[in-house]
Amino acid sequence: MSDVELPPLNLVEVQRSVAAELDRIAPVIDELGALFEAAGHELVLVGGPVRDAMLGRRHNDLDFATSARPDATERLLKKWAGATWDMGRAFGTIGCRKGDWVVEVTTYRSETYDPTSRKPDVDFGDSLTGDLGRRDFTVNAMAVRVPGREVEDPYGGVVDLAHRVLRTPGRPEDSFSDDPLRMMRAARFAAQLGFGVDPSVVAAMTAMADRILIISAERVRDELVKLVCAPYPRLGLALLVETGLAAHVLPELPALALERDEHHRHKDVYEHTLTVLEQAIDLEDRLGGEPDFISRFAALMHDVGKPRTRRFVDDGTVTFHHHDVVGAKMTRKRMKALRFSNDQIEAVGHLVELHLRFHGYGTGEWTDSAVRRYVRDAGDQLERLHVLTRADCTTRNQRKADRLRRSYDDLEARIARLSEEEELASMRPDLDGNQIMGILGIGPGREIGQAYQFLLELRMDRGPLEPEVAEAELRAWWAARSVE
Repeated sequence: MSDVELPPLNLVEVQRSVAAELDRIAPVIDELGALFEAAGHELVLVGGPVRDAMLGRRHNDLDFATSARPDATERLLKKWAGATWDMGRAFGTIGCRKGDWVVEVTTYRSETYDPTSRKPDVDFGDSLTGDLGRRDFTVNAMAVRVPGREVEDPYGGVVDLAHRVLRTPGRPEDSFSDDPLRMMRAARFAAQLGFGVDPSVVAAMTAMADRILIISAERVRDELVKLVCAPYPRLGLALLVETGLAAHVLPELPALALERDEHHRHKDVYEHTLTVLEQAIDLEDRLGGEPDFISRFAALMHDVGKPRTRRFVDDGTVTFHHHDVVGAKMTRKRMKALRFSNDQIEAVGHLVELHLRFHGYGTGEWTDSAVRRYVRDAGDQLERLHVLTRADCTTRNQRKADRLRRSYDDLEARIARLSEEEELASMRPDLDGNQIMGILGIGPGREIGQAYQFLLELRMDRGPLEPEVAEAELRAWWAARSVE
């Protein structure tokens, strides 16, 4: 996965893919095209659906551009669709749904930008070429006229698509000055499509990287999530680091490229991290098979604490003590800055904090108590922790890799056995709060929580206990506590 070398596309195959996709979506493009044509307006299929049709990918969400103004578009769509909406009216967009099809139609636009903002002043235009010229990349600046199905490609998008390269319709400096988020989109499309990026685009991204700072954290976050969940995230992440964008949006990543000491006493943490990410992706069938952002981002962030904790020891070794705890704190701080939800922050931070836990148990002779604690501490992130721990083995020593794999196989088998016997996922003390209060003769308060925690620790150490045994242990603990 790391060495993405996709061959150029065959133009004949591209034409066949487009024809097949246009036939599939004919119920939409033929009917809508005829409807707009009869009203004296142009209608063209644009953007991602055209690009993906050439790549053989299917969409039921279709984007169109039109010479019609929004009011006229809305009247026409109401004749065709079951439901319409106009949340994007200020930008010229009217949406609708008909059966399984979701359609958005946007009036041709000609936008101007304030250099201090990415929000455009929207002016409606009458030229398809002008509308396409304002788009981010040539592969997204192609259109198909409907109902006639003529391909419009004024900026060479078909050739760029065939060569799998991202270029801007005009000067990249102008494009990124207008909308700096397009720099993040370049990295995202590289990751999604497996495309290379034209050197002029890379140069402009590098020179203008700090322009990304005017973009809201939420918009940057959304692009980052799409990049990380793409088929080739290494391509996008490497581009962010190479151009300096990562220094602004995810500075923990380039910081992993630690300077090698002269004796090469530690491996390249940056390359290790990207490999762990790819290996976590290869294990996603354990999580349902779909791209899992939490698992992937935990893999990306799992070692971010290493730069701050690196120490060289007199015996020639290098240590990163407590980089798991430090890294979890850094991860939570970065995700909070990017406006991730509290649940996402906690899930990723928890995984980073636990990613070394397996290695803390030596050579694999796990006691039942240790297994229970591992499951309890992982909580609802146990399956993702399995993935992260397995992915975190990048050693080239095959014997060591096999040994670690067997040890983790054994641990998972132990977890499965104990789970079946003891219901580990819902592990609780053998006595509940009401029973504790009844036995100790006290009401609700801090002592009940302490007693509950004592019994939970006892449960993890010794497994399920009979009620009378648990009661005796509780009374003994209470008596000893009273003496203290």
